[in-house]
Amino acid sequence: MSLATRNGTGPVDAPVAPPRVVRQRRMRPGLLGLAVLLIALGGLGAAFAVTSVRATGSYLAVARPVEVGRTIGADDLVAVQVAGGQGLAPVPVGRRDDVVGKRAKVSLVPGTLLTMDQLTDEPLLGPGQQQLSLGLEPSQVPARKLHPGDKVLLVSTPGGNDDRPVVGVTRFEATVIDTTTNEDDDEVVVYVTLPVRDVPAVAALEAQERLAVALTEVA
Repeated sequence: MSLATRNGTGPVDAPVAPPRVVRQRRMRPGLLGLAVLLIALGGLGAAFAVTSVRATGSYLAVARPVEVGRTIGADDLVAVQVAGGQGLAPVPVGRRDDVVGKRAKVSLVPGTLLTMDQLTDEPLLGPGQQQLSLGLEPSQVPARKLHPGDKVLLVSTPGGNDDRPVVGVTRFEATVIDTTTNEDDDEVVVYVTLPVRDVPAVAALEAQERLAVALTEVA
């Protein structure tokens, strides 16, 4: 580019302005790492959702109430579809023949998934034993929930209007089969097995509300 001077000495070359360079923004390493992490987490989430949907299977559920000790029949079972099921151990439909004929170790509630831990091949009553249900107040049983197989001690208590010193406390060893709670009055029903010779005395004490339950061994 040429410009004329004032004194007429002729044109001279004027300096040319350098072109303007647009600087590119550089992404910070931290932001780049965060973006990669978010993309990875999104992919894992999608994979987990697909896996959960694909993990649907057919399992056995309880179709009608089954009492403790009763033999399970085919009509007591129903097949259900369950998606996911992580952390559960339901019985697959293909093992129906392994379930029919077993006894219920606990009360089976309709609509719940069946597990092998709820079943047994062993008779719940041994030789010389009988099953007895005890309707007790919450204060007469241990604070923790009793479970099948727990060993308990049934202890006689004095009558409510008896101010005499306690003499000759009677104790009976028993094994818990199952427990339920009556929602209407909070009564706790404990199903136990004990020797036949102890059944009349324990039943009489329970009817007089003179029975307490002590937990001696956890199953």
